[in-house]
Amino acid sequence: MNTSMQQGLKAIDPENPREIRNLLGQFATGVTVITTRGQDGRKIGMTANSFSSLSLDPPLILWSLSKTAPSLPDFTQAAYFAIHMLAQEHHVLSGHFARGAEDKFVGIAHRECEYGVPLLDDVLATLVCKNVNQYEGGDHLIFIGQIEHYQQRMGEPLVFHAGQYRIAAAHPELSV
Repeated sequence: MNTSMQQGLKAIDPENPREIRNLLGQFATGVTVITTRGQDGRKIGMTANSFSSLSLDPPLILWSLSKTAPSLPDFTQAAYFAIHMLAQEHHVLSGHFARGAEDKFVGIAHRECEYGVPLLDDVLATLVCKNVNQYEGGDHLIFIGQIEHYQQRMGEPLVFHAGQYRIAAAHPELSV
C-alpha cells in the first residue's frame, strides 16, 4: 500500500485483543439467544451476536462460537439448534444467557419443539435449524444451519454496538 493510502490506517496488533474487539464492536448487530439439547439431555442456551443470513435458496444462516466455549461439544454434536432474535425489551434475557449457570432455563418461559430443542417464548423470531455444517474460523467455529421451521412477530430489535445494548430507531430523514 502506498504512503498516501496508509494515512490514518493502523496495523492490527494481534497482541492487543481488546483493540480488535473495540474495532469490530463498531459494527452494530442484532442480539440472539441460540439453544439446543445436549447429548446428555441438558437444555443448552447462549447469547450470540455473531449471526447472519447466508442464503435464501436453500434458507441458510450462520453463526460462530468460541472454541473455548463450554457448550461447543453440545452444539457440534446437535442435529438441530434454534436461533432466537431478541426484541429491545429482552436485554435482561440476553444478559441471563450470556452468563454461566447450571440450568439457564429455570424461570425462563420456554417450550420444546419436536426435535427437543428449547424454544424461548415471546421473542421477535425463532428459527429452528438443521445443523448442516461447521467450518474452522480462527479461534471460533462457524455453524451453518438450514431453517426448517420459524415463527415471528412484530417489534423493535435489541441491538449491540460498542459494547452496549442499544435501541434501533428509524432514521429521521427517511421516516414517513
